[in-house]
Amino acid sequence: MNFFDKNRNYEDHPLFITSHGHRLSYGDWYRHSDALHSLIAPRSLAAILCSNTIGSAVSYLCCLQNHIVPILIDNQLDEDLKQRLLHLYKPNYIIAPSGKNNAHPVVYDIEDYGVYPYSNQHHELYSELALLLTTSGSTGSPKLVRQSYANLQANAASIAQYLQLTATHRPVSSLPMHYTFGLSVINSHVLCGAAEYLTDDTVFDPSFWDFCKHEHITSIAGVPFTYECLKRLRFTTMDLPDLTLMLQAGGKLSKPLQKEYGEYAQKTGKKFIVMYGQTEATARMSYLPAADCLRKIDSIGIAIPGGTFHIIETDGSEIHTANTIGELCYEGPNVTLGYATHPDDLSLGDTRHGRLMTGDMAYYDEDGFYYITGRKKRFIKVMGKRLNMDEIEQLLKNNDSTYDFACVGLDDAVWIFTTAPCTKFAAIEDFLTKKISLHPSCLTLRSIDSIPKNTSGKTQYPALQSLVN
Repeated sequence: MNFFDKNRNYEDHPLFITSHGHRLSYGDWYRHSDALHSLIAPRSLAAILCSNTIGSAVSYLCCLQNHIVPILIDNQLDEDLKQRLLHLYKPNYIIAPSGKNNAHPVVYDIEDYGVYPYSNQHHELYSELALLLTTSGSTGSPKLVRQSYANLQANAASIAQYLQLTATHRPVSSLPMHYTFGLSVINSHVLCGAAEYLTDDTVFDPSFWDFCKHEHITSIAGVPFTYECLKRLRFTTMDLPDLTLMLQAGGKLSKPLQKEYGEYAQKTGKKFIVMYGQTEATARMSYLPAADCLRKIDSIGIAIPGGTFHIIETDGSEIHTANTIGELCYEGPNVTLGYATHPDDLSLGDTRHGRLMTGDMAYYDEDGFYYITGRKKRFIKVMGKRLNMDEIEQLLKNNDSTYDFACVGLDDAVWIFTTAPCTKFAAIEDFLTKKISLHPSCLTLRSIDSIPKNTSGKTQYPALQSLVN
């Protein structure tokens, strides 16, 4: 059975529980789904403006159950960027917090969310297209990842298998649901009949930890930035006896932190599991078994059940020698259909055929454990969110064409070189904070007389990277 199908065995199970005490059962979800089925035609396109609330989460599940294709968009996304996405894809419906879309009458209320008509556009949708996720959610990029029903089911089942999830697990929503890692937590636990505990509080809020203690939370998921914050909060000294599972993905965790959390987990009888994934693979591609956390520090581990890795040479041949770097390739049923950059692309079928070139350079050791050494292209991860340096540059140039800009970076660190004077830095920081929620601590600005370019006018990024190094 697919995780989004009706499972009568779970009907009385709690599905979502909020920090405000609101509870929704699997049976409540099914009733909302039946009601929506009578109002919205299958293969409609819907944009869900996501938050960690019951209405947002159950709307997503209702869409899957009724073969309505959702685009998941961060509700906190800059309004101009949000409208750009909506104008391009013209969804038939917008599912948003109740009362926030007053330009259109509500069609149906799903808990704290409402379903609002948006356009009469007819969309040709591929029959197996289930979900659309943004590749760079915080920049409003029109490039979406097309995920199938089979992709979602395969990845949810694989995650549930290697994490040994059951209906008794109690995860907390420490990540946003529009983010592929956060969404995979929902999918894998729904498959098992478990409940997720929803809160918009962050790990910095005392109320977050009060919620975890009161509800006996058993697992928490985080990106490297999450675990850096937890260190500052002296997480390892907290009294959390019910917490048994700590998950990390969304970028490379530093070796000292992996060692610290691994030792803490070992000492307290918990599991600390490092994972690796991409939206293009639905969510996860590898995991480092808890037993190997300290033995294989810095490794992304082994391929998830049902998947395989290959290391590919520049000429396309496969490398069969340990400790030899090449591009990491993944094969598995969770490899997504491909990209969409325009509504016409929503009719496309499977263009990847189960094989994904990850864009990451990697190698495997003598024991078959994999290690990422760097990125092939100009994507980095900042606080767990993937950012495209070229898109940030374009945002800056569109905002102020008086000056030139160039971006380089590493995970959790963005350097912006600009011909603007230092007196403009505060305004630039403020712009990026509002547009893409880029935290100033991850940002370094440098004024430069001119951006180095070649004779074709292309920016010389290696020259800028050398200034950083």
